[in-house]
Amino acid sequence: MNYLESYLVVSSILFTFGIFAVITRKNAVAILMGIELILNSANVNFIAFNRFGNFNVLDGHVFSIFVVVLAAAEAAIALAIIINLF
Repeated sequence: MNYLESYLVVSSILFTFGIFAVITRKNAVAILMGIELILNSANVNFIAFNRFGNFNVLDGHVFSIFVVVLAAAEAAIALAIIINLF
């Protein structure tokens, strides 16, 4: 197993745990944590393919930064909505 495959295995495990958390949880915070796991698995894929793809550009890193910003905005807005409801 080369290094790219190990990153993809870790990413698929994270994605599976995220989907499991989103499907089985009823608590909104736990569902948000599952969504964060799914987004982090996408980040691992972006970085792994950028690292092992023999590219001389940082596209994977830039996409990962956008995903992190999106996740932070999603968490802030969702938690504000949850706090407002209670």
